[in-house]
Order: sequence, then C-alpha cells, then structure tokens
Amino acid sequence: MSIGPLRGVIFDMDGVLADSHAVQRKAWRLFLRTLGREVPESELDFILDGRKRGDILRHFLGNCADSELEEFGRRKDCIFRQMRLEVAPLPGAVCMVRDLHRNGLALGLATSASRSRAQSTMVHLGLINCFQVVVTGEEVALGKPDPSIYRLAGNRIGIEPECLLAVEDAVSGIRAATGAGLRCIGVASHETPEKLTAAGAAHVVRDFEGVTASDLECILLDRDRDRDLASPRAAAAGHI
Repeated sequence: MSIGPLRGVIFDMDGVLADSHAVQRKAWRLFLRTLGREVPESELDFILDGRKRGDILRHFLGNCADSELEEFGRRKDCIFRQMRLEVAPLPGAVCMVRDLHRNGLALGLATSASRSRAQSTMVHLGLINCFQVVVTGEEVALGKPDPSIYRLAGNRIGIEPECLLAVEDAVSGIRAATGAGLRCIGVASHETPEKLTAAGAAHVVRDFEGVTASDLECILLDRDRDRDLASPRAAAAGHI
C-alpha cells in the first residue's frame, strides 16, 4: 500500500498531550484508599499502559457489576478533576496542535479515558476546538492494544490510514495504532525509547518542542530519518 500525503493526526491524550501520569497515579491511589485498598507504587504502573477505566477497576477490585464500575469510575474521575490544575501540557504540545489545526490537518483524539475526563482535560489545555473527532474508551468493547479505537477514529475522520499519523506514549497504544494500519510516533514520557520502538513506533520524541507539520509529514513518508526534528533533549537521546 502506498503512503499518501499527511492529512490527519490522531493523538492519545495522557502522556502525549497532557503530562498527567503523576496526577493519574495520585488520583487512583486516593480513590483506592477510599475503598480501603493500599496499592504499592509499582502496581500503579498498570494504569499507564492505555487501558480502559473498567479494565483498571477490575484489575484492582476484581469482578464488579457494571453499575458498580460506573459509580467507581465517576468517583475516581471526580478526584482527578479536583487535581486538574496540576496537569500541564507536554512541552510543545499545545503550540503544535494549534499549528496543525491552522494548517488544515484533521485532528482526532483516541483515548482510553472517559468522555467527561477527555473533554475536561482538553478544555483545561485550551485545545477542545482543535479536534474534529474524539473517541474514548467508552465507545469500544476492547481497549488498547486492540486496534478498534483507532479504526473508529479513522473512520470518523474519514481519512485512509496511510494518510494518518498516530501519536502514543504506551506500548499498548502503539500496537493499537499500528494494528489499525497507522504509522505511529512514540512519545517517551514514561516508557523508554527502546520499548516504544520495539512496540512498532516509527520514530520516538521526548516532547513536541519545535515539531512542525512538515516534520510530521517527513515521519509519515519515512524521509530524512536523521534530521533533528524534536527538542535538543530528544536529539541527545539519539531519537528525533
């Protein structure tokens, strides 16, 4: 299949646009504590791999009725919203997304978060009007690494996968994107570049400082691999 010109980008949210992993860990820890559960820090790593909220709840709490999952999910999201001022954008993310939007690229969000949390986070970052498609974990039966969420986002955007890029920070998210036929950029916000590359990321960045639409097109077309397309921190790490 030939690769076409870049026409759109589909982003994950947590760890990609929002530097939110530390706040997520804190919110989950506090929520679980309300249920009498003290979870070791190492076990909280489970929440960072792009899983749906229901899958995370079942992991920590066992089998729960759907009504309980909904209620627990609302309670956890309420705790997170109270901490939203602690969430900052990943460096360069806001400027890049606005630049892509101004340049006429179609932008989508494919996040395992709930719709209410996705919307509140995008409002907080000032990006809510930049995305024409938002697909959340509530809309797919299987979470990442299943490719359903990226297939649905691509279908709603109406652009063939070979003209889209995905941007992910988690191994499961990269596998979901590539499984849907998208070329994927890895963001090493909490995973190592080596793990993201092994999962299928075409390129890895530390953040989005200085990244432009033309840079992303080069990634899609697999041109100029050795160009310094990202921040000095990324270049120093041997990745764009």
